[in-house]
Amino acid sequence: MSEITLGILGGGQLGSMLSVAAKNLNIKTIIFCDDQESPAQNFCDEFIYSRYDDKNKIYDFAKKVNIITYEFENIPFDTLNELNKLKTVLPKPSINRLIQHRLAEKDFINKLNIRTTRYVSVERKEDLLPLKDFLPGILKTTTLGYDGKGQYPIKNINEINSLNIDFNKEYILEKLVKLKKEISVIITRFNNNKYEIYEPIENTHEDQILRNSKIPAEISEKLFNQSKEWAIEIAEKLKYIGTLCVEFFIDRNDNLYVNEIAPRVHNSGHLTINAYNISQFENHIRAVCSLEQVSLKKLSNAKMINIIGNQIMFYRENPKLSDNQFLFDYLKKEIKEKRKMGHLTTLK
Repeated sequence: MSEITLGILGGGQLGSMLSVAAKNLNIKTIIFCDDQESPAQNFCDEFIYSRYDDKNKIYDFAKKVNIITYEFENIPFDTLNELNKLKTVLPKPSINRLIQHRLAEKDFINKLNIRTTRYVSVERKEDLLPLKDFLPGILKTTTLGYDGKGQYPIKNINEINSLNIDFNKEYILEKLVKLKKEISVIITRFNNNKYEIYEPIENTHEDQILRNSKIPAEISEKLFNQSKEWAIEIAEKLKYIGTLCVEFFIDRNDNLYVNEIAPRVHNSGHLTINAYNISQFENHIRAVCSLEQVSLKKLSNAKMINIIGNQIMFYRENPKLSDNQFLFDYLKKEIKEKRKMGHLTTLK
């Protein structure tokens, strides 16, 4: 075991896969999570259950680790900021604060002259009435929300009056593009200003939840290069350290738009575990722990499917797989209808 102990905030499946990657590098992991049933406790070396605003537990956690990272972006900024005074937190808390706020994130991207969908800030229901040009669109909370949570599709002006949402929160209205497909680019930036970047991944969503991802993405060479260039530009501007994902829309005219940035490892990158010599998870560990950078090598084309809800029972009851298939059961105790329970990667 190396002398490095990595603290990870958040205990979902991303924390599980980070812990597995760390163990392969002989790095000890301590997970801090506010969910007592967190699945990552099955994969880490030590698990601390507490609220993210419990200062005593946070300080105890910080004393035990050398460096801190996080597996999802909705960690309170105050917690990240306090921890950063005690031990280095990567990615930097200021980056997470920016990306936590959808409006600030969109403004940041547009200042780089990188295209996003049209958007506007919304504070009251009445603000929506003059915004016909932004419909059809999606009304989103500016903070929190993932896998479709905090998102409200609006097809036309008549649907505004029937909205039953809490306008004590701040919202952003994003105009829908005539979508052809969605892709993502995952990049790991190291503290020597160098990076490793994975090829674009093509993604399919249902009910605003990622269902499957594949490489290679069926896109033009122009979009292949442009998406990677934009991901590099975003990572460089942020002075990012660690693994970052940029999600993109492609419209029917083959225009590229940044949808959002995820300041962490990403669901679409699960296939990198088997399709590359170094996964997104291992690269994140290498970057935040200042380990050696290893050149990426693609080993195979691949398709990953998310296993949702009760689908996991089929795989638990029928564990036999083909030689080119790899199952990761997240070991979540409670099965819920739209909950990600595992994933299956098939190499092509």
